[in-house]
Amino acid sequence: MTLTFHWFLPTYGDSRDVVGGGHGLPAGSAGGARPATLAYLRQIVQAAEQLGFVGALTPTGAWCEDAWLTTAMLAVTTERLKFLVAFRPGFVSPTLAAQMTATFQRHSQGRLLLNVVTGGESHEQRAYGDFLDKDARYARTDEFLHIVRSLWRGESVDFTGDHLRVEGARLDRLPDPVPEVYFGGSSPAAGRVAARHVDAYLTWGEPPAAVAEKIAWVNGLAAAEGRVLKHGIRLHVITRDTGEQAWAQARRLLDGIDPATVEKVQAGLARSESEGQKRMLALHGGRRDELEIYPNLWAGVGLVRGGAGTALVGSHTEVADRIEEYHRLGITEFVMSGHPHVEEAYWFGEGVLPILRERGLWRHPAATDETATAIPFAATGSS
Repeated sequence: MTLTFHWFLPTYGDSRDVVGGGHGLPAGSAGGARPATLAYLRQIVQAAEQLGFVGALTPTGAWCEDAWLTTAMLAVTTERLKFLVAFRPGFVSPTLAAQMTATFQRHSQGRLLLNVVTGGESHEQRAYGDFLDKDARYARTDEFLHIVRSLWRGESVDFTGDHLRVEGARLDRLPDPVPEVYFGGSSPAAGRVAARHVDAYLTWGEPPAAVAEKIAWVNGLAAAEGRVLKHGIRLHVITRDTGEQAWAQARRLLDGIDPATVEKVQAGLARSESEGQKRMLALHGGRRDELEIYPNLWAGVGLVRGGAGTALVGSHTEVADRIEEYHRLGITEFVMSGHPHVEEAYWFGEGVLPILRERGLWRHPAATDETATAIPFAATGSS
């Protein structure tokens, strides 16, 4: 199977250092940021499209710009790249979300993907007027996705649940195509939602054995619902011509992180209700040593950043080897990022993707049979 790669849009700002934030933390917890202007984000999405990434994940939360508005503005600057828009179902009605989806698909020629984020931090949810506890938020997400998927099928929906109610809901124009729904979560409540409703289950970058356990867990839940899911993984990446060069860059990023900042960020993340965030914290325990938790898997990013906190670090071949190892577990979609996001997109796109293409694991989305063996730039017809 051909692997799918997505890049990332840092709508909170970018830097040559690690930019912290997420899971209730303010952005910019470490490093000086390049402002997340449309001009700068345009550079990232155009590079990602040229290099062969299928989509770009855009985060959600108080720490970054709104994902829907930002990607709608950027869609006109690209031709093929899809936008994996993260959003929280408790902040918008299901009927409006279904309508927004149809509108985005129509005006972008079908380039919307959805990343449903239930929301793991109650204090941040309350700032938006949402006072449900974590389990209730997942129950609401279950109702939300039931309504939205019914609307996408063209049904007229009357629904009364514990959290949501609609009467006579219907879409005049359906999304074409219906966007794939991505979703992550490590709690039992998250697993139930994934099994019933989503297309692709995402995990953060844990060691392969832990990832294999999560895949088996979710697959079992999905099978009980008569469904089969795709699986993806969210990772940062530092890839260079040699492993020594890549690890030197990782050390440079680590040296740029103030110990006081690490202590402050870790104290904030320790309050997280997210099971996934707890698993990320357990990988490094706030320590600055022993951060290579598996060959070429580095937990240093998680010292100052909530959410995805691990990076693949190594030579292009070593990074390709680790990707292939995750693929053997059942991972087919990889959501990657790196600091800064323009430069690291090129390191990965020009260094790792050609190796995976040679191994028969990747094909440039714009490639034809005649250009399938060409370098990424030639595959797009760009000079």
